[in-house]
Amino acid sequence: MRIQVLGSSGGELRGHGSTCFLVDGRLALDAGALTSRLGLEELDRVDHVLVTHAHLDHVKDVPLLADLMVGRRRRPVTVHASKGATATLRRSLFNGRLWPDFTRIPSAHRPVVRLAPFPYGAPFRIGPYAVTAVKVRHTVESSGFVVRRGSSSFAISGDTGPTTAFWRLASGAPGLRAILVELSFPSRMQRLADRSGHLTPRTLVGELAKLERDPVPVYLYHLKPAFTAELKAEVAALGLRGVKVLEGGDEIAI
Repeated sequence: MRIQVLGSSGGELRGHGSTCFLVDGRLALDAGALTSRLGLEELDRVDHVLVTHAHLDHVKDVPLLADLMVGRRRRPVTVHASKGATATLRRSLFNGRLWPDFTRIPSAHRPVVRLAPFPYGAPFRIGPYAVTAVKVRHTVESSGFVVRRGSSSFAISGDTGPTTAFWRLASGAPGLRAILVELSFPSRMQRLADRSGHLTPRTLVGELAKLERDPVPVYLYHLKPAFTAELKAEVAALGLRGVKVLEGGDEIAI
């Protein structure tokens, strides 16, 4: 698998794209930087979007993608989200008021976008990928995943504070080659991080200790743009081996 980092930040600012990863050119993990980073022909190849949760910085390009794809696709783009996130997308986004309901455009039988709720715990298929989702700790229903293709897999935490389920899932994942973990606020803002369901370098250290297997590369994303330099300095001072902060434009080979 080839993972392109289209956006690695926990917000949008010049030079900082919101969270979005593209797997093998066809599966988007979150959609914070799809339409701002890819051309039309590249977007044509995106058949699936896997959403960690329904906060705006993770789904904002789904409606923009839908608008661009009208008249260009025979099959809908399938947006995979938890039941709670799917309900939010239907009620608050594709509601005909904030944005046209592209789950019924150009028709209910041949829409541009199809919303597909996924189960927790049991693996489900997205094209050639087997995906397992677990709930993590955030202010809304949020998911972490293990994504597997063939004999290799990677894990992504989604937006979360300290959690157990994600690390249990990652520890048991066959062929695990990488773990993508959110990191949002510096440790001096621990109270805000805890209340908003995010990690700091302080809590990150405790989370990494929960991995019950040989170490694998860890990639950090979702750094808040206003604190990126401070967070990088704090992470560097911790001297964590095998841990890298992701940047937009990076690629990970799994």
